[in-house]
Amino acid sequence: MAGVAELKDRLRTDLTASIKARDEVRSSTLRMVLTAITNAEVAGKEARELSDDEVIGVLSTEAKKRREAATAFDDGGRAEMAEKERAEAAVIADYLPAQLSEDEIVALVTAAVEQTGAAGEGMKAMGKVMGVVQPQVRGRADGGVVAAEVRRQLG
Repeated sequence: MAGVAELKDRLRTDLTASIKARDEVRSSTLRMVLTAITNAEVAGKEARELSDDEVIGVLSTEAKKRREAATAFDDGGRAEMAEKERAEAAVIADYLPAQLSEDEIVALVTAAVEQTGAAGEGMKAMGKVMGVVQPQVRGRADGGVVAAEVRRQLG
């Protein structure tokens, strides 16, 4: 991934296009995501530009919020709100790297367990293994799914 926030520029360009096309869901979602990125940039001691990897981190967080909200709305019997959250999640997914398959996650975790020599250590080694796997899956897999696989292999 090149340069500082090439992805952020793409989001801005797409926002302009979606406003012109009167695509309500896409434009409101992109506005929300760009606001989250701006908030991340001004958080902390001094304002700074986020790198593409950091932008992907923000996008992943926003996508996860949408998935969780959709589930909550489904559980509460509010199907139309759940659909809205899913539509927003779909828009965000367009900007995330392709998601890893279950087999790819299993392979990455297996490699990390071997690399850290954590096979016999059980759950004590969870942090060690997650530390190796997280950078490899960032933005490409749900952290909960990865953690569950690490637990399965260590347990």
